[in-house]
Amino acid sequence: MAERRYSYFVADVHLGLDVNDPRAREARFVSFLRSLDPEQTAALYLLGDIFDFWYEYRDVVPKGYCRVFAAIQDLIEAGVEVYFFQGNHDVWTYSYFEELGMHRLVQPATVEIGGKVFCLGHGDGLGPAPKGYLLLRSIFHNRILQVLFSMLHPWLAFRLGNGWSRNNRLARHEKYVFRGAEEPLYIFSEEFSRRRHVDYFIFGHYHVHVDTVLPSGARLLVLEDWLEGSDYIYFDGISGSLGYCQKSEK
Repeated sequence: MAERRYSYFVADVHLGLDVNDPRAREARFVSFLRSLDPEQTAALYLLGDIFDFWYEYRDVVPKGYCRVFAAIQDLIEAGVEVYFFQGNHDVWTYSYFEELGMHRLVQPATVEIGGKVFCLGHGDGLGPAPKGYLLLRSIFHNRILQVLFSMLHPWLAFRLGNGWSRNNRLARHEKYVFRGAEEPLYIFSEEFSRRRHVDYFIFGHYHVHVDTVLPSGARLLVLEDWLEGSDYIYFDGISGSLGYCQKSEK
């Protein structure tokens, strides 16, 4: 068998978001997963917000996405390591993904692949973020509040969650403008790379294409979302080359 050489990075698929064509988006993502050659693929990193709203109870998980999970499990059973980060939309994952064979990582996570050091995460809350957002993030991650929310019947909980999702920036088609050196994620990455050597920072969350070299020499990459196409990064762990794949469905 040939040596597994490729690692893939994807974020912000937002499965279930009622924008554009949700079924077509899921089909594109499944097609991407099925396109990965398990004999050539070492790892798949899911960098958060793969689902637009995910909340799992101890005995109940969201319905649907069977083809997505089947494709992921086929990769795992073929020997591909699948890692996931919680995003700000699918933060409420507790054990189901691990039961499927995925590995949870907490941002910022550093991993070495093919002799290169990667710093990975979803990207939300890193750096000097606005206080309002940090407060909202702390509410979402608060264990007591999560337990209280779990007391709601799933019928009501998912209507509240999906209702919140429909009113977010993505549903309003508002494009984020990345502010370069003023951006919290840029500031975080540059400060982090001064303390520890990093070759690549890869994040999602911002829904814009970013590929820039920091003053430290590290490369900062931000993945775009899947609302109008397919977007992922791949790394050849043997040659050391990194590529960016963007396909528009327009």
